Formats: sequence, structure tokens, C-alpha cells
Amino acid sequence: MSKEKKSSRRRDAFASTRDARAPQNTSLFVGSLLVALIVGGACTAQSAESLTFGGAAFAPGSTVEANVPLSAQEKSLAAQGGNVVPPYAAAVLATPANFDPRKSWPVLVPCSTSDFKRQNRNDLVQFYRRVGLAEGWVLLTGDGPQHARNDTAAWRGAMTLAAIHALHRSFPGSEKWPIACAGFSGGGKGVGYVAPLLARNGCRISGIYMTGANEDHLSDGYARIQPGADFLNTAIYISAGRDDRIATVDQQYAVAGLIKRTGFHRMRIGSFHGGHEVNDAQTSIALRWFRELAK
Repeated sequence: MSKEKKSSRRRDAFASTRDARAPQNTSLFVGSLLVALIVGGACTAQSAESLTFGGAAFAPGSTVEANVPLSAQEKSLAAQGGNVVPPYAAAVLATPANFDPRKSWPVLVPCSTSDFKRQNRNDLVQFYRRVGLAEGWVLLTGDGPQHARNDTAAWRGAMTLAAIHALHRSFPGSEKWPIACAGFSGGGKGVGYVAPLLARNGCRISGIYMTGANEDHLSDGYARIQPGADFLNTAIYISAGRDDRIATVDQQYAVAGLIKRTGFHRMRIGSFHGGHEVNDAQTSIALRWFRELAK
């Protein structure tokens, strides 16, 4: 047999062996890839499922409600005004799509008016959620499971504190996250008591955002609750609608003057074309300012 034929047979044999192995290697590669994808997907799913707030599972980018316990202090506050103390508070948490509790997040705590039997969570959804999430904030509210017979500032404070304590239990380290409080109309008055109460209980208050408030209750809240002199460093943003007939621009400037006289020195007032309403652009400006100051 010639050397050329022997060499040709060796090449053919090698080619046959290589061709025979190719499908096997491809199958092994595809199999390994599938395993990796399955395992990776399982890990991702497990990570998403492992997020819980107050015992309720949720995924980043969603809004979740949880029934959370009331402490002795919160029960005492809730009972003021002759209210029946509920068995728990209803806490609502909204998170951005990229929420990772291992990182630090600014938290926005809305306080609603008591008119029309509104709950804090109503304002979270209707006035603040879209802009707040777009700005990278976590939003949190606490309410009673039913409406209070006497919807006092103490009741609102109790339910909000319960929600914040649930946040702290759910995400270790969140007690250091900066918190801003927001209130519209009657909520702009109520936030004058809720914000000092949160500060008195160790929360890091970075800002107070008030819209459509025609009376100053923050000065009274500061005097009554006594959160400490450092609270006077809290940033205050007042948003006034130029066509607001319920809380006129002049009234809101007067509110700002009273707050400043109390000793608050970080203050901005923004106006917008509109009436008695929460303005999205103003909300964005306020949240960005608070976040910058909290760095």
C-alpha cells in the first residue's frame, strides 16, 4: 500500500473520529448551558422570593401590604381620643424595580388628610408613587385596618411608626435610611406632628414636603413632641399652586414665615400653575433636593 493511501486512511479515520465526537461535545455544551440557566434562574427566583416585608412576600417594583404589630407605645398613641386600639396596622410598601435592601434607600412617608376618610395609602398611590419610584425612592405608609373613630395626629403617628418598625425588622440596616415626610392639604398639617414623632423615635428625617397647607402645625409639633434641636436642620419644601383657593399662595408664604421663625432654616418655596393639588414636577424637585442633602 502506498504511503499516500495510508496517509489518506489516517486522515479519514481522524475525520470520522472528530465527526463522531462533535455531536457529543455539542450535547455536553448545550446540557451544561441549560443546567447553568436553570440554576441561575432558580437562584434569581429564590432571591426575589426571599424578599419579605412584615411577613408578606414581594418582588422589587411592586406594592405590597402587610399587617404589622403595634408596640405598647403605638397602642397608647392610637388610643388617644377614645379610639379602639386595632389588633394591627396595615403597612404599605412600594419599591423601585431595582430595589436591593442591602443598599441604602431614601424613604418617602406620605401623610394624607383625614377629610373624605382618606388613608395615607390612598395618597401614596394617587399622589406620590409614580414620581417617587421614578426618582428612586421607597414609599411607605401605615394605616389602621379600619377608619379611626377619631382620626387624630396621634393615630396617624402610631400607624406610621408601626410601618417604619416593620421596615426596620424586614431589612437590617434600614434604620439608617433617610426619611422624608410628605403631606397635601390636611396632610400638610398632619405631617407637622408625624415628622417630629418619627424623629423623636430615632428616624433620620431628611425633609418635609408640604403642598396646599394653609396653617402651620410643624411649629406646634416641634414644641409639643420635642424631637431635639437637630430637627431644626430638617429641609422644608413648600409647594404652592398659584390658583389654589383653599390654601392661597399668600397663606402658604405665611406658613413658611412661621416655620422659619420657629428656627427651621433650610427652606424652599416652589410655585406652579395649578390649584389645590400635588404637582409632579414640584415633587421631583423636592425629592431630589432632600436626597442631595442626605448624602
